[in-house]
Amino acid sequence: MTILVTGATGTVGREVVHQLVKRGADVRALVRDPSKARLPEGVAIAQGDLLDVDSLRNAFTGVSTLFLLNAVTSDEFTQALVALNVARESGIERIVYLSVIHSDVYVNVPHFAVKFTVERMIETMGIHATILRPAYFFDNDRSIKDVIIEHGIYPMPIGGKGLAMIDARDLGEIAAIELQRREQADTPLPLERFHVVGPETLTGQDIAGIWSDVLGRPVAYPGEDPAGFEANLRQHMPGWTAFDMRLMSERFISDGMLPVPGDVERLTTMLGRPLRSYRDFAREVVQAG
Repeated sequence: MTILVTGATGTVGREVVHQLVKRGADVRALVRDPSKARLPEGVAIAQGDLLDVDSLRNAFTGVSTLFLLNAVTSDEFTQALVALNVARESGIERIVYLSVIHSDVYVNVPHFAVKFTVERMIETMGIHATILRPAYFFDNDRSIKDVIIEHGIYPMPIGGKGLAMIDARDLGEIAAIELQRREQADTPLPLERFHVVGPETLTGQDIAGIWSDVLGRPVAYPGEDPAGFEANLRQHMPGWTAFDMRLMSERFISDGMLPVPGDVERLTTMLGRPLRSYRDFAREVVQAG
């Protein structure tokens, strides 16, 4: 029984592959360029693209369980629908789909709305799946570590409601556990969805305080300026992506990313250990230099 992982060379996908291999699973990874994959020994490589139906049909042959991760792209919705339809055609009835927390709340944010619509397709078509809804990843903050460390500013406009941030390694392990639970079940399991969160709900001020403690010097949180955030992002990414991120930051500020009672306990039980903390993540970043 083979588990196919899409998005296998990204931050989360790599963790899923690593955890599945660690657990002795038969893993196949869908990648665009095998020469750049650098995946663990024993992982079968299927070259293809989520918009290439023929390559998907080949990749899905002999697969029992699918991990579907779609990157934030302009055609994310089409990629997800094509992949799910080809999976059904291929007889795959065990799926774990990576959505996002509050996809049904951040309805004006393009990549959240896409994921919620995919969730609706899964539900309406009776697809046997677990829908994982993770919060913001600690790992996103690696891209701003120089600003934090060199300039003493935590620049992400995440607001004062709080985000229940999660370490990508924890998410990868939780996804692997759920994939194997579905794969090993005698019959396809019914639809289920749950939040994947970290142990704390942190505000911008909270995170600046953590970095101040870890670095031993003040780190400031300058507040929220979504328009300025968009303008800065436009220097590094397409305008539509920067606008998408701005809309997301506005919902961070107005709604936060909040767990519901029992989320942390459920995940801790699944892992058999505590969830990783943002403070430990910050220490690792500093130690890595």
